[in-house]
Amino acid sequence: MTLIYVAIGGALGAVLRYLTSLAVAFPLGTLTVNVLGSFLMGLAFVFLMSRGADRAALFVMTGVLGGFTTFSAFSLDALRLFERGAAGQAGLYVLASVVMSILALGLGVWLARSVA
Repeated sequence: MTLIYVAIGGALGAVLRYLTSLAVAFPLGTLTVNVLGSFLMGLAFVFLMSRGADRAALFVMTGVLGGFTTFSAFSLDALRLFERGAAGQAGLYVLASVVMSILALGLGVWLARSVA
């Protein structure tokens, strides 16, 4: 059942992301998804986890918000590190995530273009 909750939520999140990209012009659509998804992840984290709503959390946080934007999960990870008193580790995590993701994207583009 867990996989079904996540799968249905993920499909819903992906559809919502697509609809947002139609409604909001590039690149502001991506920014909107990332910021809104992070805000909603914060709400879900507090309201669902504090109530022990594990299944709802899987559906909403992993499924819907994961399908909508993985940036929300990244944001939550960074905040949790910061709240644990690991500000340096949180900063390094943010920096490494952004820089390494852009570099990996560039490497993927370069590799794909070189074989195409």
